[in-house]
Amino acid sequence: MNMFQKIIYFFLQMQEKALAKKLDRHLKSSSSNSTSKTVLSTGVTMTLSSETEKNKELVKKNVSDIVKGCNNDPAKLLAYIESKGTKVIRLDNADKLLSVIKEEEGLVTELQGIEAFYINLITHSGFSFKSKPMFIMRNGNIDPYYMAHQFYKWYALEMKLPGYDFVSQKLFKIYLNSDEAILSNLNLDEMTGLKEAINRDQEATNFALEIAKAKEGSKNVLDKMKNDGGANI
Repeated sequence: MNMFQKIIYFFLQMQEKALAKKLDRHLKSSSSNSTSKTVLSTGVTMTLSSETEKNKELVKKNVSDIVKGCNNDPAKLLAYIESKGTKVIRLDNADKLLSVIKEEEGLVTELQGIEAFYINLITHSGFSFKSKPMFIMRNGNIDPYYMAHQFYKWYALEMKLPGYDFVSQKLFKIYLNSDEAILSNLNLDEMTGLKEAINRDQEATNFALEIAKAKEGSKNVLDKMKNDGGANI
């Protein structure tokens, strides 16, 4: 199953209500990140996120402008990413190398432990058990819609939208390959971080779909995403 298939099936199955219902099982009554706060009371979950919402709109506008200015050319977008200080790596068989640690091509957020050591090793980034966010793609042509999806996530990270911290991303990756049983042991901070990570990925997916629909027409978009594999066509 390719990346876009995973995203489509995941969000068709994912119901945000399932997250909210489980929040009241945890001891803490509030959770905060840099731009949002979730407050828990009896039967009510209130999220104060005006700054997050404002930043989301700014991210979407800026990414739209950048992608349009680059004609959605993956090479130009990669050059833009690199110009902002994020390491961009092109590797033969990048998809296979990344699958060892259950990562996908594109944005690889901060890693810790043996996964970080591995990613630093294959990208010649030193010997450390902590890695910086980087962008890793295989050599060859890159599907422009896949690139738009990954570029959006990278820009959201750069804008410090919540959901990209190590713990939230780790939980998100586990959840993509697991089931809702994982939620039963999360505290409120972890639950809130997971929800933010889900939101960020869904926003990136919606952005890529909008671009594809505008260019190819809505009739062909889902077929293309189901039939094209990974980052390369």
